[in-house]
Amino acid sequence: MNMSIAMNSTSNARGRRAAARTLISLGACAVAAAGTAAFASTPSTPSAPSIQTGPLTLTFGGFAELGTVYRNRNQSADIGSDFNTGIPFANNPNSSISEFRESARQSRFSLLAQGAKFDGIRAEAYMETDFLSAGVTSNSRESNSYTLRMRVFYARFTTDYGLDVLAGQNWSLATLYKDGLYPRDENVPMGIDASYIVGFNWARTPQIRIVEHFNKKFSMGLSLESPQTVTGNGINSVGAPAGSFPPSGVVYQNSGDPAGLMNSTTTYTTDIAPDVIVKAAFDPGWGHYEIYGLSRWFRSSIDRQSNTVAGGGIGAGVILPLIAQRLTFQASGLVGKGIGRYGSAQLPDVTMTPSGALAPISEYNVLLGLTYTPNPFWTVYGYAGREQETAKYYTVGTATYGYGAPQFNNSGCEALSGTCVGNTRSVSELSGGFWWKFYQGKLGNMQFGLQGEYLQRNAFRGVGGAPSANMFVGLASFRYYPYQR
Repeated sequence: MNMSIAMNSTSNARGRRAAARTLISLGACAVAAAGTAAFASTPSTPSAPSIQTGPLTLTFGGFAELGTVYRNRNQSADIGSDFNTGIPFANNPNSSISEFRESARQSRFSLLAQGAKFDGIRAEAYMETDFLSAGVTSNSRESNSYTLRMRVFYARFTTDYGLDVLAGQNWSLATLYKDGLYPRDENVPMGIDASYIVGFNWARTPQIRIVEHFNKKFSMGLSLESPQTVTGNGINSVGAPAGSFPPSGVVYQNSGDPAGLMNSTTTYTTDIAPDVIVKAAFDPGWGHYEIYGLSRWFRSSIDRQSNTVAGGGIGAGVILPLIAQRLTFQASGLVGKGIGRYGSAQLPDVTMTPSGALAPISEYNVLLGLTYTPNPFWTVYGYAGREQETAKYYTVGTATYGYGAPQFNNSGCEALSGTCVGNTRSVSELSGGFWWKFYQGKLGNMQFGLQGEYLQRNAFRGVGGAPSANMFVGLASFRYYPYQR
């Protein structure tokens, strides 16, 4: 839903130079796209306020937000929920206490810089940012000083012949698009939760992407995207000698090296090649249709010998305008092995064999959605999503290794502070809400939204049963879009 307006630059040279200096200064501080919901998207052809400075057209966008979130299970989380292990079983004291937070960290800024067309080629650079990042000193006690983060930042080159090349960080090509395969036209769920919806397939990654728009009805693209493997709680054992698993001499991930500009408080896997995505999009005149293939590789070192295994999947998506400009239906899904990274619940991509080799886990993701817009001021939406994995384990003598094995101890999952392996089998979500644009005028526009989420987490059956947990999340958002009507 595009609510942008065009704004002309100042008519005289002095005003134009002053405005350019002001806006460039703002962009240098932190620029980012209004980008996660349809209300925050920036179209390929800018219609937000812009200014001409030399050979460049600079277009600005974004919004200021005050968001609130209530969860009936404590996660110690901000406006983005943890859809996997953050839904606590009864053995965790957080399962019996709620949380409430207010946050302005999802506020965003954007900048699009476009050059003049030259010899049939157009070039642009685009970046967006928000404050959903935390430094080691960030806290919510007094100053609430959270850090700026890069959401997307890329260069893009297009030609009169339909060639579209993008290099930088952007939404994965696996993300569902609204029309063709155009950047800044991703069909991102309309909710408030910064983790989106269970079953939504996405990532924002460094990538090199080549798309050919053959005509208005058919596009095809190839994207080589920076890899990273989700291990989570996917590597487990029972009955093995203490300290013997993972085996000594096995390396599959390491803590980040601060000297190499990585985060020392998280881990990075030993990847060997980019994730490869090939996608075709069809727009025959009614609806939008996509199909794509995903290839991935997972590597560990076993006694100084590299061991690589392959994974990947097949995905598809559809958007159908059931009632033009009013009611829209969407469906998307992904099935394969080692695809957990591309789902909002972040289920593990892999487990480990007794020898230390990584083993991709089978999984499927599905998301259904309806959006109803009775008039330009109201939008109502609803989603249903699910991510589910298949157990993968190995038994050697009295020891069992892997993920989701029936030998794993779940006997204490319902007892406070009890022992609970609790490997997640599936996460499901029902979510609904609305956006109300209650002001539209010379000041821009103002919107208020509410969202409710019901989440269900189910574990694999083990010794003591198959535990489950649920969580309700309620969110509210006030957003002011100064650049857009």
